Amino acid sequence: MIGVIDYGMGNLYSVSKALERIDAPYFVSEHPDELKRADSYILPGVGAFRDAMEILTENGLKTFIQAAANEGKPLLGICLGMQLLFEESEEHGASEGLGLLKGKVVKLKDCDQAGNRLKVPHMGWNLFKVHRDSPLLPKAKEGFAYFVHSYYVSGIEEEALLASAEYGVCVPAVVGLGNVYGAQFHPEKSSTVGMLILERFKQFTQEQKVKK
Repeated sequence: MIGVIDYGMGNLYSVSKALERIDAPYFVSEHPDELKRADSYILPGVGAFRDAMEILTENGLKTFIQAAANEGKPLLGICLGMQLLFEESEEHGASEGLGLLKGKVVKLKDCDQAGNRLKVPHMGWNLFKVHRDSPLLPKAKEGFAYFVHSYYVSGIEEEALLASAEYGVCVPAVVGLGNVYGAQFHPEKSSTVGMLILERFKQFTQEQKVKK
């Protein structure tokens, strides 16, 4: 059973419909006591890093998510939810994240190395390239996904960078270590590739449950 974490800043409808399309058992909750019964978690997110962390801290979800991840339960962050997995962000002033992965969230540049102007936020379909195998990624070495973001993760550990996209800089597109994963793009809006990633997270959840 996948617990979709509701903290008022996630596209819950799209995520829920995507999970229904792959027949993944799930429920949505904002309450840590209810979420304890889940085998894994999805942390969606749309909005500002600082606001999200304030809400997660106030309602007890910050410590709950950290404890669940440390217990080995699979966790998938989506878009802002992925950024929250890291140590800190510069968005609207410095603020601490969940600290489950090493790295800092910084603003995208509005031009590339050649000086060509880029639109920020980065919005639309972009190619991502796979760097290493993982339980989350399909076997294909590249694919197109739908991105909507103004910030990206800098200083990520090499082994945690599973796939990247180019948008003026190298944008970590899929990240993960152990049981903690994240996608900067929206799998629920990324057609076949996105559905395959969610399907593999469903399978990873089941595999980890069996091991226990």
